[in-house]
Order: sequence, then C-alpha cells, then structure tokens
Amino acid sequence: MEDKAKMKKFSTWKLQLRMILASIILFTLIYALVTVVGVFLGITGPLFYVGFGLLIVFVQYLAGPKLVGWSMKVNYVSPEEAPNLHRMVEELAMNAGIPKPKVGISDFSIPNAFAFGRTQKDGRVCVTRGILNILDEEELKAVLGHEISHIKHRDMIVMTFISAVPLVCYYLAWSTIFSGDNNNNLFLVGIAAFAAYVIGQLLVMFISRVREYYADQGSVEIGCQPHKLASALYKLTYGSADANKEELKEVEGLKAFFVNDVSSARSEIQELGQIDLDMDGTISESELNQLKYDEVNIKTSSKVFELISTHPNMLKRVKRLAEMN
Repeated sequence: MEDKAKMKKFSTWKLQLRMILASIILFTLIYALVTVVGVFLGITGPLFYVGFGLLIVFVQYLAGPKLVGWSMKVNYVSPEEAPNLHRMVEELAMNAGIPKPKVGISDFSIPNAFAFGRTQKDGRVCVTRGILNILDEEELKAVLGHEISHIKHRDMIVMTFISAVPLVCYYLAWSTIFSGDNNNNLFLVGIAAFAAYVIGQLLVMFISRVREYYADQGSVEIGCQPHKLASALYKLTYGSADANKEELKEVEGLKAFFVNDVSSARSEIQELGQIDLDMDGTISESELNQLKYDEVNIKTSSKVFELISTHPNMLKRVKRLAEMN
C-alpha cells in the first residue's frame, strides 16, 4: 500500500511539472517572437503586446464564466430541484477539500459534463441532460469527481491564461497577412506569427490533454472507482458518436471543457471494442483489471490525431485507469 501511495504521488508531481514547463515554454516562445516582430515593424513597443495579452486574459477572467454558461445553455439548479446531483457534488467537494461548487444542468442532449469558474470558490460543475440518461449513479459520481478535480487543481485558471497567448499571435497574423499592404516583409512577418499561433495551439492542446489525465487520477483519489470512470468514458464516447451533428457544431469551440473529445468519438469506438470483453456496453472491474496485462492496439492515425486534440486518446486514458485500479 505504501509503494502504491508513493507511485501515485510521483505521478501527480510529473503531471504538474509538465503543465508548468509547457506553460513556460509557451509564454517564452510566443511572446518573444511576437515582441521581436512588433519591434522590427515599428508598430509599437514590446509592452504593447504584453499589455494586449494581459488585457485578453483579464477580459476572459471577468467574462469567461458567463460566456461559458450562456454558450452551454446552463441552468443552475437548487438542492430541491436536483437532490442527487447536489448530494454527490457536496460529498466529492468535501473529499477534495474545496468549497462546494454551483451545480448546473446544460440543455444539450450530448452526454457530458464540464467545470469552469474563476477560482475554487467560484467553481461550477455542470452536466448535460444527455448524461443523466445513460450513466448509473456510480458512473455519474466518477465523472463529477473528474470535474471537481479540475477545480481542485485550478487548471481552469491555467487554461484561461495560456489560451490567451495564441490569440495574440493570431491577431498579429491576421492584421499583417490581410492588411492589404504589398510589403513582402510584412507578409513574412504574418506567416511567422501564424506559425507561432499554430505552435501555441499545439502546446495549449498538450496542456489540455495532460490536465485530463490529472483529473482522471483526481477522481480516483477523492473516492471514485476507476472502473466506474472507465465505464462512464466508454458510454460517453458512444453517446457522443450518436449525438446530433448540429449540436456538435454548437459546442465545437468549447469541447475542451468536456470530459471527452466529442469530435473524435466516432473514430475511437472501434478501439474501445478491445476493452468490453463481454460486449455488455459497460466496463466492469474485472475487465479493467484484465487491461493491466493486455496490450492495446492504437492505430497510427489515432496517435497522429491525438496531437491536435484537446483530449488524450480514450483507449490510453482507460489503460491508465487500469493501472490505478
């Protein structure tokens, strides 16, 4: 038991270190490039770009929760309206050592859940209408534990800050490439800024994937069962694959908040078939235990797609949960 505790602590430390290092690389690389380009063009001093990035972060910090809530059609519910949800959220928040978040239900039928907010005290945990119809209570609790772990780890704040950096590069690229000026140097600067934007986005996606692993682990650490979270992820993937295409388009810009990448669900179904040995649509504890010793087959195309995804490959996530079981 002591060895397992040490392994878990070390794993958490590694995940935190990855987020910190990726954030430092992102800010250093992108801001250095944008500042050098701005000074070269004589647009203004480097402080303008730093100030512009901070302004975006400040606006995101103030308006972010309202924008997410409005975009996701969230209706906050009272303990009387949703007693089971409030009971589970309160219990998990107590286990995590954070204030109880606000509880909301999103009017989307795509089965999923998400968390957002400015601080731990401002945390909000929401589920969609669709998730309430397909998960049993322990599976839902495991998903809520995943979302509460995002609040506990404060990675929502990290995502808010780092997501602003590529926006600065995108703004610079747009204003130079499509400025109407025939200056070749200006066009090359725009191309460089766009390249920086792409690099920035890749790093943001990397951090987003890391935090999902971290939240999966957090769910287990605050009392949820690994096989119940694995089973929930399995069901959510199938639910996302069957979701209405128009709804999928509506949530495309906010899918990083979700438990799984709803856009890649269809391509992940075949790989997940390797886990459900009795084909009953759930992942049992014995099936997850078996996965500890079995090799999984992840297609090359899936590995490539993961690099441009906000979430880790689902089969890899379940394999990691098997190692925690």
